[in-house]
Amino acid sequence: MVISNGIPPNITKVSAWDGINIEVLRTTITSIMFICFFFFLLLMAAMLTIFFTNSVARETTRYILFIHMLINDAAYLCFALLLFVFYSYQVTFPVPICYIIVTLSSTTMKVTPYTLAVMSLERYVAICFPLRYGEFCTIPRTFLAIALIWTICLIPNVVDFIILCSSVNKSFFLPHVICSRATFTILPMQEVIKIFIYILTFSFAGLAILFSYIRVTLTAMRIFSKKESASKAAKTMILHAVQLMLCMSAFNYSTVELFTKENLVLLPTINFCFFMCLPRFLSVFIYGARDELFFGYIKRCFVCSASKLVPSSAT
Repeated sequence: MVISNGIPPNITKVSAWDGINIEVLRTTITSIMFICFFFFLLLMAAMLTIFFTNSVARETTRYILFIHMLINDAAYLCFALLLFVFYSYQVTFPVPICYIIVTLSSTTMKVTPYTLAVMSLERYVAICFPLRYGEFCTIPRTFLAIALIWTICLIPNVVDFIILCSSVNKSFFLPHVICSRATFTILPMQEVIKIFIYILTFSFAGLAILFSYIRVTLTAMRIFSKKESASKAAKTMILHAVQLMLCMSAFNYSTVELFTKENLVLLPTINFCFFMCLPRFLSVFIYGARDELFFGYIKRCFVCSASKLVPSSAT
């Protein structure tokens, strides 16, 4: 994850009143973000409850992958929000602890696109090879795929750690620093590797989704006689593509800030909200609202709660 290095020097000279207004706006935006995160955790708790109390969901590959993506997004948001708050208020940490937090944040950000790619391939197998679905998409293979995703996402961070250790003295890890990815970017090689990994991640996930759901749509149109079946498959393809675009929008963070930081003091905060947090918030709502199992259960919970409140209010 890339955290802004702060406000440029040429825009820090503002009046006291402007400074107060800017701080109020920044606090307001941050508060809204934490409120969204609270509702995200509530919805995540509801979905986790449905998953662990439903035997069918626990034995279904696509639900296991979705719950894995949900937990990973929650972890990413926790690390990202911590880094954002620590950086905003200039909180310092020991270098090893800071590096671990930055590494976990970077890894969890890359896990989601790969998980979306695997979910796309799972739907491809389910529709294009239904007779062999039980052979390919078993529970052990699902957890093996999850382990492989984490291994792939951790490898760049291991390489970065090796490069960092070979480039600095032992004293580099002794002081307290403000946590940000830029603190540990010592050599241009690290930035090149980071950009290459981002491009590779985006390309692999995008190609997997494009290939899988074009094949799914063509198969649905050929096999099913009803047009709504083909339409549903096409909408599923669009849904995963939208999820991928939302997740990968975080990679635009540095680019947008580079070209517009001269014009907006609050850009780091707004940038963080829109490119880092909002995609994760929307992703779980998009999937949860569309899935029949999750949406039906949550809808029944709201109906039951509303029916319990009606008699009490009537009295």
